[in-house]
Amino acid sequence: MSTVRRPDHRSEHRAARGTHATGLRHVLTHLITPLLMCIGMGLAYLGAFAHPAPHHLPVAVVGSGRSAQLLAQSINDKAGGDLEVRTVGDRSAAVDRLKHQDIFGAYVIPAHGARGAAGTAGAPVAKDAPGGADRAGETGASSASEGTSGARGAEAPGSAAPELLVATAASDTSATVVQKVFTPIAAHQGAPLKVTDVAPTAADDPTGQGIFFLLVAISIGSYASVAVIGGAGAVLPLRLRTALAIGTSFVVGLIGTAFAGPVFHLVGHGLGGLWGMAWLYSAGILLIGTGLHTFLRRWTTLAVMTLFVMLNFTSSGGIFRPEMQNGFFAALHSFWNGAGFVEGTRSHVYFDGYGLSGHVWTLVWWLVVGLVMIGVAALAEKRRRTAEAEATAHAAAVAAAAVAATVPEPAPERSGRPRRTAGGAGAGHGSAEAAAALEEEMEEAVGV
Repeated sequence: MSTVRRPDHRSEHRAARGTHATGLRHVLTHLITPLLMCIGMGLAYLGAFAHPAPHHLPVAVVGSGRSAQLLAQSINDKAGGDLEVRTVGDRSAAVDRLKHQDIFGAYVIPAHGARGAAGTAGAPVAKDAPGGADRAGETGASSASEGTSGARGAEAPGSAAPELLVATAASDTSATVVQKVFTPIAAHQGAPLKVTDVAPTAADDPTGQGIFFLLVAISIGSYASVAVIGGAGAVLPLRLRTALAIGTSFVVGLIGTAFAGPVFHLVGHGLGGLWGMAWLYSAGILLIGTGLHTFLRRWTTLAVMTLFVMLNFTSSGGIFRPEMQNGFFAALHSFWNGAGFVEGTRSHVYFDGYGLSGHVWTLVWWLVVGLVMIGVAALAEKRRRTAEAEATAHAAAVAAAAVAATVPEPAPERSGRPRRTAGGAGAGHGSAEAAAALEEEMEEAVGV
């Protein structure tokens, strides 16, 4: 009587559990990357944007008399390092410094109101200013009331109103902070503060932050392409991947220029120059990322996001200038590629190219870093291929030697004609099996 063996459910269950455990470990390992991205983005964005406050924000008091000097000194004394107040001789000099971004606000004392400007200014400061603007405004008001020549009283009727010069194209948030600082001081003049924008932004970009979001679009197109070129293009030679990176940056630059010009009208002129900076910026990211992929593999995405999102967007100056940030991000602003693109675009579009060459050189140096990274990756891949070829050749030689040592040499024949034996067919079959076994051993040795 035959018996039917039942399947071993316990062994099947153990096998399934082993498969699930392996898959779970695989998923948990890959979850490390997005979790690190979450931590990095939180630290970068909240560290850079959560508590904006002026740090040595340069502003000016326009006037050559003693009252202007006393007002500037008293604001400096009370600001505690938040502001860096200086005096400028006349209005035209103040406008020139604003357009060179040496200062971000200039308070023009009325010709007949210098003494009133140094008097009391007790108007409350609005509480909607970014970060430390309230404190800066309060120090400005108290300094105006405590310092200077001891003059008292309101401005005489009919006198000119105090004027504040700003350049919103340099930074709308900085202009807002400056206005919050000087509004209480101007309130004593008996007339509302007159605000004059000497470098306004485009009509379709009233806050001037469209350039920052253009930076975001170009950056995402660049670093996302790195993952495609490094992943799907891993089988291609590095020279082809490099060509793909340069070609992709060309297209990304065109897309960014289209967004800035005909699509959203962020820029009214100079589209050719903007495309050139967009191409330099994108090419630097793509070349650096393509080179890094040779060494980092699946960690490349985390690396490029750290370099070109976490540290890049936060230090670009597109939302808050470095004078409104802590020392770490303010220091990055001086040489990071996102700052080079944002400040270069501002200079090219709004400030007649002043300082443009320095920002373009920043982008060029990042492109050079990308080319150097490609060169290092090429050397590493060449050495890797050489090592693999040597290992394969060595394994094949070892296998051949092992086979030669184990397979006996054929015995020499005693006569000119081979002697037919009854086992001839079997011997031929055996030699075929030996040849197949030899081929199989060779394949295993070289790893085919």
